Amino acid sequence: IFSQLAWGLGYCGMPHILLRFMAIEDKEKLTLSRRVASIWVVISMAIAVSIGIVGYAMTKANAIPFLEGSTSETIIVRIADLLSQQGVVAAFVAGIILAGILAATMSTADSQLLAASSSVSQNLLRGFFKVNISEKTAMTIARITVIVISIIAIFLARDPNSSVFGIVSFAWAGFGASFGPVVVFALFWKRSNKYGALAGMIAGGVMVFVWKYLVAPLGGAFGIYELLPAFVTGALVNIIVSLATPAPEKEIVEEFELVQKLYKQKA
Repeated sequence: IFSQLAWGLGYCGMPHILLRFMAIEDKEKLTLSRRVASIWVVISMAIAVSIGIVGYAMTKANAIPFLEGSTSETIIVRIADLLSQQGVVAAFVAGIILAGILAATMSTADSQLLAASSSVSQNLLRGFFKVNISEKTAMTIARITVIVISIIAIFLARDPNSSVFGIVSFAWAGFGASFGPVVVFALFWKRSNKYGALAGMIAGGVMVFVWKYLVAPLGGAFGIYELLPAFVTGALVNIIVSLATPAPEKEIVEEFELVQKLYKQKA
């Protein structure tokens, strides 16, 4: 139960989700956007669970062959295939289902690629390494980044027996544990500083690997989803390091208090 609930923590650190809010054209629409996003997540997750329940029932009724391991991830495709054999209308519905799968996949894929390419060209080179590059060069680097990531993705996808869920689960934990605590503290705790944020990101990211490959194999209670302990670790390290180092600059604190004041007025 705790492992399943821990998936919710990942939303705090997903770059392709945060970019949507960062790029909003009017800050007055943030409240509406938040409500739409929250409602849609509930609906989409409920439908995903329903698909699993329906698929399980269909396998029990021998309507479709029993699936296990990575093949269980194709259950909605198998359901669509069964529908397509029931007439023209059913085939049309099956086509919409398959189109929806492709649309959802491409939507997430292009968002992740955009986040990765902009992170390398803008945040990493210009922000962290202070490399002075032109917009044209930055665009070229971003495109090369997309190509490199695509090649890596092809390499990961070449094994037909690999689990998409397993890969996504690990990536979700990495993003959530590394960036989640930083975002939460940036919104709700003004004492958090850059040293705590950096230490928290490193600690959270490292703990994902440590728990996944060293602790979880012990089994039992240690088999919990790595996002939960990694998120807690990142948060604790952020708190400890922030309190042990100088407080944020006055300008940062004033900006934080201003945003908090505006938020309370709207609430």
